[in-house]
Amino acid sequence: MFRTPSLTLTTCLLALTLLAASFVLNPVMAQDNTTAPTANGAAPAAPGGDAGAGTATGGVPQVTFSDMIVKGGFVMIFLGIASVCMVWFTIEGFISLRVAKLAPPALVARLKEAFKAGNYQEAWNICKANKCFLSNVLGNGLERVGRNKDAVEFIVEETAVRESNDLKTNTTYLSVIGVVSPMIGLTGTVWGMIGAFNALGANGISDPKALAGKIGEVLIATMSGLVVAVPAFIFFYILRSRAQSAILHAESQVYRLLDDVPYEQLSGVRIGADFGTGSSKSSSARAGVSQKVSRNVTTNCPSCNAPITVGTTPCPNCGTVLDWGT
Repeated sequence: MFRTPSLTLTTCLLALTLLAASFVLNPVMAQDNTTAPTANGAAPAAPGGDAGAGTATGGVPQVTFSDMIVKGGFVMIFLGIASVCMVWFTIEGFISLRVAKLAPPALVARLKEAFKAGNYQEAWNICKANKCFLSNVLGNGLERVGRNKDAVEFIVEETAVRESNDLKTNTTYLSVIGVVSPMIGLTGTVWGMIGAFNALGANGISDPKALAGKIGEVLIATMSGLVVAVPAFIFFYILRSRAQSAILHAESQVYRLLDDVPYEQLSGVRIGADFGTGSSKSSSARAGVSQKVSRNVTTNCPSCNAPITVGTTPCPNCGTVLDWGT
């Protein structure tokens, strides 16, 4: 079974990607320095020769990483911002798009206890006190328990879609970065080429080496855009798969909790902030009906939400018979 990579593995992968990018952005034109002839046509000095540090044979300076950033032009500013956003969205995605974040096991256990006891108002209170994907979806469903099963399932599906879209927003931005970054780099290259050919038209081709060097510099922008776009696409597909898996798990937990809800018995009951304000007809119909409650989670009557002491039956406020579990 496929498992999404852990946060530690992902962080290492991201670090290796950025490290590889830094090596790729190191002077690609410096490879000509080992074969470039000197000013008088002599062969280049050996690697252990007396050539000055930081300069290539023939007096041509080696191109460093910072030099390439400067030579890339104004578009490097936008590509730098895009790379920072890419790293941020990737780390944020691996932190937030986890099963333990969307449906914490401790929260699921508390909700199962409340549902088992039939105390749905307590379950709603737990959802409101512990905000996450599962609690937001389940809380909205519990508020419509008194209507019917179809109404609950409809709002659960609607809320799940809305919460899913919110969770995957930053992941979608990774795809945008992957598409836009090469276009930004190409823009910088075209801008530089315009300047290079303007200079060619004004001065002619008297210095082919200078023209070739200028063209090599403007291509730095395109390469930088690809360096940002490739990891952005890789992490976009990884996080999209991770999000889908975690969301499906959380949704399954919601439906499992709602499977055994007695919708007919709860008809007309209001769960939520206005609990107990339903019609007098529905309230009287529930009076005297035995309700299962738990000593572990129950602090209020499941029918009228009035505070009760553990073991009290019937409820002194509404007369509901309470069946305290062992």
